[in-house]
Amino acid sequence: MGGKLGAFRAWYLVALSCMGSFLFAYDTGVVGGVLTLQSFQNDFRITKANQANVSSNATSLLQAGAFFSCFFVWPFTARFGRRSSIALASLIFCIGGVVQVINTHSLAAFYVARVISGIGVGMATVIIPMYSAEMAPKQIRGQLGSMFQFFFTLGVMTSYWVDYGVSQHLGATTEQWQIPIGLQLVPGGILGLGMLLTKESTRWLAKTGRIEEASKSLIWVRGGDSIQVQEEYSSDRFAEIIAGIQEEERATEGLTWKEYILPVNRFRFAIVITLQIGVQLTGNTSLAYYAPQIFKAVGAGDQSLLISGFFGVVKVASCLFFLLFLVEKIGRRGSLVGGAFLMGTYMLIIACLTATHPPIANQSLTSTGAAAVAMVYLEAMSYNISWGPVPWLYMSEIFPSRIREAGVAVGTATQWLFNFVFSQITPHAINNIGWRTFLMFCIFNWALAVYAWFVIKETKGKSLEEMESLFGSNETAIDVEKTHRHVQSKRA
Repeated sequence: MGGKLGAFRAWYLVALSCMGSFLFAYDTGVVGGVLTLQSFQNDFRITKANQANVSSNATSLLQAGAFFSCFFVWPFTARFGRRSSIALASLIFCIGGVVQVINTHSLAAFYVARVISGIGVGMATVIIPMYSAEMAPKQIRGQLGSMFQFFFTLGVMTSYWVDYGVSQHLGATTEQWQIPIGLQLVPGGILGLGMLLTKESTRWLAKTGRIEEASKSLIWVRGGDSIQVQEEYSSDRFAEIIAGIQEEERATEGLTWKEYILPVNRFRFAIVITLQIGVQLTGNTSLAYYAPQIFKAVGAGDQSLLISGFFGVVKVASCLFFLLFLVEKIGRRGSLVGGAFLMGTYMLIIACLTATHPPIANQSLTSTGAAAVAMVYLEAMSYNISWGPVPWLYMSEIFPSRIREAGVAVGTATQWLFNFVFSQITPHAINNIGWRTFLMFCIFNWALAVYAWFVIKETKGKSLEEMESLFGSNETAIDVEKTHRHVQSKRA
């Protein structure tokens, strides 16, 4: 009973916190469709002359708020914990969401609200991977960590279909754009209120000296309603966590800020930065932001909006398959290498199809266009079993607890920065270099496959306390065998 209850609680806790990822995806996905609605253009006096600027600003201001929030949330969550930080992120996001829903007839007010929501989203994207890694049992940490990407794909899919639904079934009234914008307050509220009913991170509590609370947190998340589970985790796994943290503190005593520039930690920071840049180099984020435009570019004709909706469904299905069946079997490194190779191959095929059979304006979906759309779908499936979920999981598990907040914050800030860069580049690339855009992403992906093969270390099945030895740190390595002996001697 304890094992099943513990698994349920771990899945529930991570799924709840990953509502922040859903918000991130829904908010970025829905605004693109809302800006095309005539009702929104009428209420905010958007013309053809400023439409491109409004679209760019609405996306980039959210990303700017998210980027800068990554840095102040790092010391905040280190002091006040993961749960409180996620609840605060939800509150800030909802404030921005409420202002967006109000028909102010002012683009300036809408822009300010986008920045506020971006701050909330950015905070959540830093804390959630960290919280998931710290609370998940190592046997299913890969699955739970991958839920961040699963909820992202769910948010993107939902935004596509909501935009499609209101465009088809509601007239050009204010409610037409208020409904898709307002719906984001529902998961935002669930995230904040739900956090009040969960437990704080065991490792954060232990690291800050709140040992009794840490023990209760670990027992709860492992299904501590049974006496067997309470005895096992209170005396064994918990003692191992405490001993690991104490050993880590001893090994790094007096290092303070110098710990960040130790060779092994510089290597870790380099990995999370290059991984998050790699996420953008795959081209999939660009596909998510500009799906209708890209589907038109490959010959989808006037059915691009509907095809974008099914594009979201494909992403959800493939990510769910990876989460349930693959992540703890093929590992992190294998999925990154294989995924990048497959994405590069599909991008090359798309480039060849669109170069040899260029789409014609106002033409219905052709057989060549259908083949290109199928390749985009396959590329999205490959992304969501590799470079979609794995970087978020990987960067949350490779750092020691003393610098985990900083490591995840740097990785997430890199993601937001290059997210912004590629969201600005992609529409211009599609318009100016056409099919060569896909050839460019093909080269990027194959380069990423080589990078993952030579650089990424496999972390599947490793506890967070074993990462120091895996990365070969002489200064801060935790003697895992010594820790186990220490735990066993205490039990005896």
